[in-house]
Amino acid sequence: MPENYLDLKIDYSKLKIYDEYNTDNIKYPLILSVPHKGQVFPEEFLYVTAVSRAELRRNEDAYVDELVMDASNEGIPMIAMNIARAFIDINRDKMEIDPTMFYNYPHPELSMGRRCRLGLGVIHRITAKNHPIYKGLLNYDEVQERFTKIYDVYHKRLQQLVDKCLKKFGKCFVLDCHSMPSEICTLLQDTQRIDFCLGTLFDQSCPEEIHQFFRSDLEKRNYYVSDNSPYSGAYITFNYCQPRRKIYTMQMEVNRGLYMDEHSYRKNIGFSNCYKNISESIVDLAHFFLDFNK
Repeated sequence: MPENYLDLKIDYSKLKIYDEYNTDNIKYPLILSVPHKGQVFPEEFLYVTAVSRAELRRNEDAYVDELVMDASNEGIPMIAMNIARAFIDINRDKMEIDPTMFYNYPHPELSMGRRCRLGLGVIHRITAKNHPIYKGLLNYDEVQERFTKIYDVYHKRLQQLVDKCLKKFGKCFVLDCHSMPSEICTLLQDTQRIDFCLGTLFDQSCPEEIHQFFRSDLEKRNYYVSDNSPYSGAYITFNYCQPRRKIYTMQMEVNRGLYMDEHSYRKNIGFSNCYKNISESIVDLAHFFLDFNK
């Protein structure tokens, strides 16, 4: 095997793919998905990376599961990914593959999407600092195993929760929970900060009344809320949205500067107030959606 071909084999039996909370006695037709909070890197993966673990964590949504935990404990089911985003990004379509990362990619004729060209497809090519992640070229067959052992496992469970909500309530709302770097909020807004971004695929993924209710609920807690900028929603928001079946979605992004030091990854003084406000707003949203279109 050529020197720059990476022979990567993962022991998936050691990995717990996700955690779930309050999924038995569901009180509201709302599901919390936290796809990017994972901190687990397979040891075999770290052997073939060209950057530090600390740099690989730069695109992690640290503490987001904790920010929404109080809401979940009110009877809102939550699923949270344990595996790090730098290993596989479950908020991307499987087709978002960069062929240049593989020595045996079987479909070179397929064009790359925008995220792939940026190096941030379902398998990331670069870190948040724009450094190459891998020391060489990957085996495409090994990546297919990542899909089977991790990607499909998370999405199968999320779909089961959606189906469970539909069966009990006749409708479902998936709130996909993320965090965003404070730097991007500053760059995009000259006049005021962005505390939250609510992505609805530009009003395609949920009724406007739901969007405006959640926005107003956050604003009454003195947060600045942006709609669909810098994030309008990604794979989970798009894939699970089926308005004709009363399945709606929204991507929620929280400014990391509100609750953590982005360099040390430690919670800051604002954490307790932030998680209290977020959870209260989510519970308000759950009540609103429960009565929506009765």
